[in-house]
Amino acid sequence: MAYDFRPMSLLALLLVAQAPAQAPYVAFPAPGLDDPAAYEGYTTRVYRDSRANAVQIYIDAKSGRVVHVWADALDESLGFTTRDAAVGFGAGEATVGATGGRRWLRYALTVQGGRSTRIGHFLLGSMRIERDFGYAGRVRDSLDAPPFVVPEMRQLAQRLGGPYAARLTPSLAVTRTASRWTIRATQPSLDGKNRLWLTLSGEARHSRVTLANRVMTIRAGSAAPVEVRVEIATDAPALHPLSREAIFNAAFLRFADSAQSRRLEREIRSFELLSSREKLLAALPNFATYFGRDMLLTALLMEPVWSDTMPEHVIRAALRKLNASGEVSHEEALGGQAIRENAARYLQAPDPAILRDLQAVRENYFMVDDDFQLAIVAARYLADPDVPTARKRAFLERWRGPLVSNLTFVLRSAAPYAANPVATNLVSFHRDDDGWWHPGSWRDSRVGYAGGRFAMDVNAVWVPGALRAIGTIDSTLRSLGLAGVPEAGNAVLAAATWSGAVRHFEVALTPAEVEARVRAKLASLPDAERMYWEQVLIRTGFPGDTLRFLAVSLDEAGRPIPVMNTDPAMLLLLENGSREREMELLRPFTLLYPVGLLVDGLGPLAANDAYASPSVWAMFENDLYHSPRVVWGREVNTLLAAMARRLPRDTTAERVLGKTLDAVTRSGLQHAELWSYRIDAGSLRPVRYGASSDIQLWSLADLAVQYLLNARRPTQ
Repeated sequence: MAYDFRPMSLLALLLVAQAPAQAPYVAFPAPGLDDPAAYEGYTTRVYRDSRANAVQIYIDAKSGRVVHVWADALDESLGFTTRDAAVGFGAGEATVGATGGRRWLRYALTVQGGRSTRIGHFLLGSMRIERDFGYAGRVRDSLDAPPFVVPEMRQLAQRLGGPYAARLTPSLAVTRTASRWTIRATQPSLDGKNRLWLTLSGEARHSRVTLANRVMTIRAGSAAPVEVRVEIATDAPALHPLSREAIFNAAFLRFADSAQSRRLEREIRSFELLSSREKLLAALPNFATYFGRDMLLTALLMEPVWSDTMPEHVIRAALRKLNASGEVSHEEALGGQAIRENAARYLQAPDPAILRDLQAVRENYFMVDDDFQLAIVAARYLADPDVPTARKRAFLERWRGPLVSNLTFVLRSAAPYAANPVATNLVSFHRDDDGWWHPGSWRDSRVGYAGGRFAMDVNAVWVPGALRAIGTIDSTLRSLGLAGVPEAGNAVLAAATWSGAVRHFEVALTPAEVEARVRAKLASLPDAERMYWEQVLIRTGFPGDTLRFLAVSLDEAGRPIPVMNTDPAMLLLLENGSREREMELLRPFTLLYPVGLLVDGLGPLAANDAYASPSVWAMFENDLYHSPRVVWGREVNTLLAAMARRLPRDTTAERVLGKTLDAVTRSGLQHAELWSYRIDAGSLRPVRYGASSDIQLWSLADLAVQYLLNARRPTQ
């Protein structure tokens, strides 16, 4: 199928409901843009429904899972598993529409002919529950295994009785006519307020169907492929999307128009799919809802290309969700996930008020970094000379109260270290019930900070930056005739003290220590990997001088956990240091792994644990998400943006940028959320990371990188 990559205008956006037939708005892998081999049988298409909300459909050939993600106000999904025959996207376009309060989308799948195909594991509801189905490995179950139901909902239904038990799983019904067979799955929400429909149908002359034990079997009548028509429908509320004219500034849109790049156009479309008046969605398919950190970080990365109204959407979305202490919500729970969390609340402490609104949105305040990022984004918005003064005043008149609440939280959190600057007074992660320090920043897998309590990025980047931002916000408020920030003067003093917090994370290793630790790490690897990295060392050797880097975190006693990492890229993006300091921060990005972070043909690894203890190695071996096995698009874009902003005056930035761009471009996955590698027959092969999102906010910051490179590199 040929994909139409022409820009969608504001008028076209408004007329989506009037044009029901459509090609995919974006697709992965796309001919000429992506390496299909790196996707290992995974294919996906994203459409826009009658309200221009994103609907993503993905097929994972390895597991047989087919999932539809409806990125609307309830973050919904409809999925099933296929077995015994290959399933793929059919020919023709999708159609969209709205009828009787339902939005619907129709398209075709093709099933390999000449054999039967079984379909089961029907799961309709929240995308969060679909994610848990995958995380639990339930896709490997037999198709007639008991349906996947999260325990909170099951227990609530058992306690309440009545209609609740019947709402736990989708009802399945088969109908047959002389010309077609149809199977419909219908799923009401547990509170009965919303409903999802999934319909599969085929021509009776080409195939027949049976339904038994919640498994449908399609038997082909010949060797020809069988077309299965699919319809999904929902009655959930829609979001209100933003057009590209509202998202991007005029200079960037001119650049994009002149570039005539299919890849750039796909990224613009992807950003549109994540953008609405209500919020920016974090990612598709896995995180199609509000994430505070993702929005705030994206606001910083996208500054060069965004319209001057976009920061207002981000700041407003975060301020609406502050808790009473002024903390930023990390993630919202909507629809089925909200029901799940409210069910757990009711089971612990029965309260009829909970049952009256089981879909009441739930917020998660367990993260730490976003509490400090908000002040930085707000200060940069208020310091923007292109934003009219009248608009700043109107914004602050409405939102000053919540903003000051957050700034007060920042000052309160920073006070212990400001009064006594020892490592154990830094801002700490929260403890989990089992005593583990819960990773409260972007490396939020369980071992992302190697078990540390005090994160480098939180304490060396975000807290000092937030304290400096308070001064900017206070000055703006007073200049507009509004009340300032209480105790803003303390922020100036605290910022001076906090500027030295980075020293607690400094690691310095002699050449002998570097060689000993790297060789010990390599000796722990499987033979094929050890031999590959030893060959790299033969070509590159070891540094002949002291190796310095910033540890990813400190342990409970305030001692560095010496995991080299990409987080200093954010320091380089937000601050300008001395040349000597910047060269020191950049060095790990220029050294090839296993000494540094860079992997030729792949990119900069998120971490290098060679200098840490074997116990840290074991952590990352068991949880790869933020380990030395992955490259994160977020970190690549942060580094590239930091370097691009130093062009053309900085030749070191040009060199780092060139080496990084070359490595990630040759991976073939440079616009993914994250990617990994395999070592086969002595060669390193980039591969898509299994839980990676196809469209991710901070990965789309590549748009800003491309714009900066075009603007700041000298014309050849």
